[in-house]
Amino acid sequence: MPANLTDHIKESARELGFELVGIAPAVSPVSLPHFESWVEAGYAGDMKYIPGRREAYQHPRHILPVVRSVIMTAMCYDPQRNVEQEEIRIGQIARYARGEKDYHDVMKVSLKTLAQRIHKAVPESKTRAVVDTTPLLERDFAQQAGLGWFGKNTMLLNKSIGSYFFLGALLTDVELTPDEPHNSSHCGTCTRCLDACPTDAFVQPYVLNATKCISYYTIEMRDQSIPEEIRPGLKDWMFGCDICQEVCPWNRKAPQTREEKFEPQVNLPDAIEFLAMTPETFKTKFRGTPLERTGRNALARNAAVVIGNSGSRETVQHLVDALQDESPLVREAVVWALGKLENAETIAILQSQLCIEQEEIVLNQLKATLSQLDNNSDEIDFEAV
Repeated sequence: MPANLTDHIKESARELGFELVGIAPAVSPVSLPHFESWVEAGYAGDMKYIPGRREAYQHPRHILPVVRSVIMTAMCYDPQRNVEQEEIRIGQIARYARGEKDYHDVMKVSLKTLAQRIHKAVPESKTRAVVDTTPLLERDFAQQAGLGWFGKNTMLLNKSIGSYFFLGALLTDVELTPDEPHNSSHCGTCTRCLDACPTDAFVQPYVLNATKCISYYTIEMRDQSIPEEIRPGLKDWMFGCDICQEVCPWNRKAPQTREEKFEPQVNLPDAIEFLAMTPETFKTKFRGTPLERTGRNALARNAAVVIGNSGSRETVQHLVDALQDESPLVREAVVWALGKLENAETIAILQSQLCIEQEEIVLNQLKATLSQLDNNSDEIDFEAV
């Protein structure tokens, strides 16, 4: 066993590509009362897996029964806003999802390699690698491990690398020397993140209402329509949102990623391409990436909303083509977008669609959109449908 196992583990973590590493004791999360009140307020929305595992969040022993220490790590993803493109494109994807591989998979490999090094030093030790999918309040343990502080946008912030990073944890039964918690905040009176949110998702500093968050609607809510009052706030975000990070002063000098699998892919599809993409092409192109989880239909739905927000009437024909999409979720969003990009032919096109559409969700949107477009909505024979 190395003379100082804690230092050995930290050195190994940095060798494996983690920008930050710290040790937290295996105790109940300090922010547990805040988390429970957040769930009680309904701010988790339809993410039922969160309240469904509420008890498990109370202590890391629910993940690894013999746990004594929580090794917290951070790995940067790329902070640049856009990869250089040859032409103007509609639609943005959050920075974390622009790489070629899902961060869960990439970080799990590094964490398991770190676990192997611990096993080599302590052969009888037990470990479990955790990346975002188990009931662990990672940001809480990262703060307790000294990695950063909670920003008013609820992200974990670090003076050196900002907030463009993923968190990963390695739970172990080995007793390690814990780091000092990062108990001070460095946000001061700044409220840029709160003020910049286009959907007013922040109830107050440090409290996010997911049911108003762009990321929630474009990533988590995969089987429903996006509420109409939320759609304009999406602006050009097709998948996720970085606005509250973009405006944060601590991200001005965020470093480039060192992990090649997180480097942004060149020429990712824009909204028009996503809207026209077949399910088969989507599966082939995005297997093993963060986009895979949300799925083709939800992304095509998002793309239609973004096109509607763009104001670009050059996209109308692409929307008209998408009225034949197999997914009612997509067709409903397309109808809404056509209403936003009204031109001389829009009413006639939507009236024709009204005669053949059979899905209630799309019919309702057709009627609402036509009523908005036609000052004399009585001329539209809704009863005949």
